[in-house]
Amino acid sequence: MIEAGQYDMRTGAGLIACPRCDALHVEAELTEGETARCVRCGHVLARPREGAFTQIVALSFTSLVLMVAAVFFPFLEVSRMGIGNATSLFGVAMAFSEGWLMPLTVAVLAFIVGLPALRAVLLVYVLLPMRGQGRPARHAGEAFRLSELLRPWSMAEIFVIGTSVALVKVAGLATVSLGPAFWAFCALIIVGAASDVFTCAATIWDTLEDRGAFTDGREVVPDPETAAHDRQIVEGTPPAPDHAA
Repeated sequence: MIEAGQYDMRTGAGLIACPRCDALHVEAELTEGETARCVRCGHVLARPREGAFTQIVALSFTSLVLMVAAVFFPFLEVSRMGIGNATSLFGVAMAFSEGWLMPLTVAVLAFIVGLPALRAVLLVYVLLPMRGQGRPARHAGEAFRLSELLRPWSMAEIFVIGTSVALVKVAGLATVSLGPAFWAFCALIIVGAASDVFTCAATIWDTLEDRGAFTDGREVVPDPETAAHDRQIVEGTPPAPDHAA
């Protein structure tokens, strides 16, 4: 751990890189309402917002509820000449659950349902205990790192776009009615976009570090002694022995 305002070019401690142009900046502690932008391209590096953790948690719970509706409610109904059939996303996946199409079922459930739901659960696990002045949960740093790694692989919006293109072609052959699960997926995309707007990774990392959660050992904290004491409380480790005597 190092104090705010210091940095180490060898390890990268105290520095933050712009995710768009890779320009290096000295990491600084921000207060709520302040915004840190890249001096080269103007990309927002950090933007603490009051109540952002509570909003992200609420949006994550909303995503989980919408995901349940999107999976088990009727997704669409296809009818022709008075004969129709309605199915859900879970029913479609189970239709390919036998034989050599089993990997397709696993891929559908994992990328469209499993990963977005897992990411929402991880965000709740990380941010729910830290609302207000709460301390982070055990392994909160690892959980948030995993949620960031899963972000590019959450493909609910890709699924909706692909389904819409397919429905345009099917509509010429039969009557297609969209079920509540389709609109739940559309709402899920909107909620996910809103969650990404409120989520500032740099702010969450700073909060985890300031409240004693272990990240990568290169934390920038206002008071290293206080941060070390908080880390002992979070990790449940006994305090280091005092050899001053």
